[in-house]
Parts: sequence; structure tokens; C-alpha cells
Amino acid sequence: MKYCKRCLQPDTRPNTVFSADGICPACNYFEALQHVDWQERFEILQDLLSKYPKKKGQYHDCIIGVSGGKDSTRQALFLRDKMGINPLLVCLSYPPEQVTERGVDNLSNLINLGFDVVISAPAPGTWRILKQEGFRKFTNSFRSTEMALFSSVPQIAIKYGIKLILWGENPGLQLGDMKTLGRTGFDGNSLRYMNTLSSGLDWMLECGFAKAELVSYVYPRTEEFEKHDLQIVYLGWFLGDWSLVNNATYSCGNGIEIRADGVEKTGDLYGVTALDEDFTPINQLIKYYKFGFGRVTDYINEEIRLGRISRCEGIELVEKYDDARDEKYIKDYCDYLAISVDDFWGKVRVATNTNLFVVKANGSIHRKFVVGVGL
Repeated sequence: MKYCKRCLQPDTRPNTVFSADGICPACNYFEALQHVDWQERFEILQDLLSKYPKKKGQYHDCIIGVSGGKDSTRQALFLRDKMGINPLLVCLSYPPEQVTERGVDNLSNLINLGFDVVISAPAPGTWRILKQEGFRKFTNSFRSTEMALFSSVPQIAIKYGIKLILWGENPGLQLGDMKTLGRTGFDGNSLRYMNTLSSGLDWMLECGFAKAELVSYVYPRTEEFEKHDLQIVYLGWFLGDWSLVNNATYSCGNGIEIRADGVEKTGDLYGVTALDEDFTPINQLIKYYKFGFGRVTDYINEEIRLGRISRCEGIELVEKYDDARDEKYIKDYCDYLAISVDDFWGKVRVATNTNLFVVKANGSIHRKFVVGVGL
């Protein structure tokens, strides 16, 4: 395990490759941004949007996948109020047992801001079984969830005959998932190759479901994208001030409700991420034990690049909070999956990366690596 020399990105992030001088892709991209002509990019966006005119009788210019949170709220308002186009918002809704009241309120806020929203709600029973099986097979109950989340947007674009999909950040440039890089910095049609989407449906079919029952989890094939002339565009590529904190600040000023539970319970430094449900912090905790980094690392890396904290200050916060957890959230998560808390920790210990951690006889898990240094 090695760390980026500038930020705290470890080389254990799936699909990331450091440069020869030990710099992560996201830091190299951030440095390149300092020389960008943002007016030129704005003009590229204007030209791009003009290439996707509405068909006769069509009301919406494009589609945005939304949750009601910081990124989707900012995107929707920017496109409508700055670019003068009318987006259709598409939200994949969590089942009642998972969605938070905060999440419902934030989605309602988007509707109250004047947007049309289409809600996709996969069958709750299938959703639960797939989450249970995802945890049992991969110690990752979000594998199916993310497939449905990403698949719902292009599926609805095809149904509505809308060719342009606007997405937020480019995971290849801004996070380092290099398999998602497209032909240009704003081309999102390689999103299908991200770590989760590339896992396929076979394991779901092995759960006993017919393919017709899994339609909500099927990402359209490349041939379907070409047939319907679908194009995903990363909107964040065009915005010089696109960042976690900036998006949150902008969206909070436009009515979204943020978390109040604290970083020590969620690993969320500012309480602005995964607002629509409380299982994501558990997934982040499991990710930490698999790859050696959690939610705080993602926050800190951006803050270091923006010069708001030093690398040394970041190390202290990562050491303190990257394995953040809340016993109530873990208990709620286990109740939903119909497992005991002891069973949960048993699975987590088995899935723990023993190259990075040592699992003691009493079940406690301890880092082998030194944050900011590695192994």
C-alpha cells in the first residue's frame, strides 16, 4: 500500500494507477485544472447542449439523475437557471425501510423548486433479497443498489426518447477510477466500466430471480446506447468550482437539509453526503476494512487539493474518523438484512484485507499501515 505524495489517496482504490513520481490521478487532474480556460469550457458546454435539441413535442431537454442532495440540486439549478434548459430529474427511490425522512424532504425540495421528477422504485422485496445476498456473497449489500441507481437513468432516457444525460463528477478524473474514462473529459459513456456496474447480473440470477424480475438492475448495453444515440456528459468537467463543499454550500442555500449526527458516527466531516439513507456509512466502514480508506479520506483529499487543510492535518482526521461507526445504524442495517450484529461483524472480519489489517483473537481490527505512509 502506497499513498499519493500530495494527498491521502492510497493505491488500493480500485482501478487507480499512480504516476511514476507517485502522484494519484485526481491530484494530477487538479493540477491540470489550474491552467484551464473556463470560459472556453463554458462555450464547449453551450455548443454541446445545442447539439441535442428537443424533438417536436418534447418538453425536456435532458435528464439528470438525482437524489435531492448537494450535487443533484446544484446541477439542476445550474442547467435551468444558468444554461436555460429544462431537465427531467430521475430519482431511484429507496424502499420505505431504508429511505430517511431527510431524503424525502430533500427530493420534495427539488419539486418545490419547480422541477419535474420521475421516481423509479424497484420492487422492495426483490431489493431486500438482493441486498441480503450481496452482503452474503460479497460483504457488499450495495452492489445491487448501485446497479439499479446507475441503470435507472439511461433506462428512463430511452423510454422518454431523451438523448442527453447530465452526470455530476467524472469518477476517472476526480476520483481515480481510470476504467471510466471516455473519449473526452466530459464523455461519460464509459461509466458502464466502473467497478460495480461491470460485475454483471449472474450472481443475481443465481439467487433464483428470472431476468425479467431484474429489469431495474440492467444497465443498457453499448448497442442500446448507440441505437438511441444516448450520450452521458459529466457536468462537473465544465465547472471550475465543482467540489463537495462548494456544491453543498450552494445547495444548502437552496433548501436542502443536511445531517446532524456527527462525523464520529458517519465519517462525514460536513454532514452533506448520502442524505437520503443511513446504510451508506456502514458500507463506507466495510470499504475501509477492504481497501484501507473510508469516507473521511475522500473528503480530506479534496480539502488538501483545495489548500484548505495541510496533509498533516488530514492525516490526523483520517486516523481519527476513517473507521467511524454508529451502533444504532449498524443494528438497523442488520435488522434490514435479517442478520445479527455478531453475524455482521463475523462477515466483516472475514472480508477484512489482512494485508492492511490484523484481526485480533478478540475480534478487534487494527491497522498495519501508517496513514500517509502506507506499508
